[in-house]
Amino acid sequence: MIQWRPYILAVSLAAVVTAGPVKLSSLPRRAVTQLDEAAVEEAHRRDDTATKAFSGTQIKTFDGRCLFVDKLSGDFRANLTPIQVAECDSTDGQAWDVVIRGRHNDVEDSMLVVNTLTGACFNFDPRRAADSQVFLFSCGGRADGGGDVTDSQLFPYTGGAGPGSFTPRNDLASCFTVTDNVVGIEPCVSGNLDQLFLFSGVPETIDPGNGQEPNEPSPSPPQPSCVVSITSSSELTSETPSVITVSSLTGTATTGTVVTEIPNPTDTAPVSGAGDVLQPTAAAEAHERDDTATRAFASVSIRASDGRCLFVDPTAGDFRQNLIPISLVECSGAANEKFDIVISGRHNDAADSALVVSSLAGDTVTIFSCGGRADGDGLTNSGQLIPYISGTDLAFTPTSERKVTCIVPGEDRLVSAPCAEDGSQIFTVLA
Repeated sequence: MIQWRPYILAVSLAAVVTAGPVKLSSLPRRAVTQLDEAAVEEAHRRDDTATKAFSGTQIKTFDGRCLFVDKLSGDFRANLTPIQVAECDSTDGQAWDVVIRGRHNDVEDSMLVVNTLTGACFNFDPRRAADSQVFLFSCGGRADGGGDVTDSQLFPYTGGAGPGSFTPRNDLASCFTVTDNVVGIEPCVSGNLDQLFLFSGVPETIDPGNGQEPNEPSPSPPQPSCVVSITSSSELTSETPSVITVSSLTGTATTGTVVTEIPNPTDTAPVSGAGDVLQPTAAAEAHERDDTATRAFASVSIRASDGRCLFVDPTAGDFRQNLIPISLVECSGAANEKFDIVISGRHNDAADSALVVSSLAGDTVTIFSCGGRADGDGLTNSGQLIPYISGTDLAFTPTSERKVTCIVPGEDRLVSAPCAEDGSQIFTVLA
């Protein structure tokens, strides 16, 4: 997962750093009028031994645009070219290979990102001026193409299409960040949608040595979990992908404010996240009601220790009603505040555990499709389960976190924090 801190949920352990953001100009000017083709060929030699998770994929920003490179925006070798952002399919240089093994990547659970137009790699150099630290450079880190492996070009990755963040191994507290139409770098911050990216299609894992055929492309790539879920960025596993916050999506809820009930759309409607417009058919498929489920409570409000209630705006996510943040509002009993507590069923086969599911639209999932797949085909994921035996008190401690990190009330939404034993992190079912 891109920590590829795959990011789906409303809470994350991504480092929150207070340093100010790096501001970049909207579009870099072209630096050269032509390339030295012989020097380019030497600097960007193709690695025919490379194993690729994706080949020729687009990399999309959270607002649906694509990363690209202008080959004349750097030096005569097509090095030092900035990573730019434009509407998808509107420019050359939007295709990328994701290399997980090869001459320039010998680090487990890591990826190189290579532009297919120039052959150069994502690179982060903290020694350069603040507005020019992210660029494409010869894979291996030497301008003439003679380098082998450098951590300035490697990013943690254990699989998946994202969304997730690009965190260079030479600075794991910082994330590639879209500013205007250019990719720069800023401290990783929970909820910063400008730090989220998505690979188009599904992982192919193309190994040139085994004759394997790549997977057929899919319009709906698998996604990581979750309903109520957080995963430590220091421990990436296939069962519990790491996550990054989406809860900074603009919502209606504010601290201490009574929020008017927001009906669930039955027709196409504008949404805040990817896709721009709600697709009711896709949403219904993604959040199919589990009629086999056993519910400890159905359609109940959940109150935080500070007296506010959890609230879901059905238009604050993507076109499937995934990626919706959980807001905190003054309790009013609105349908947006109602949840089911599922203790067994298709998406919960663990003893003494519960799923917390928004009941706004017949089991529409609060943050992400139950089971952890965007299309609703997932089964059980430990990142979506919280401990539960009985009663009306809940601690939002995802099973995957082993009581280290909890989901707690923030200023106007749920956030993550170290677990405490003082009762301040207990939520109450208003049955």
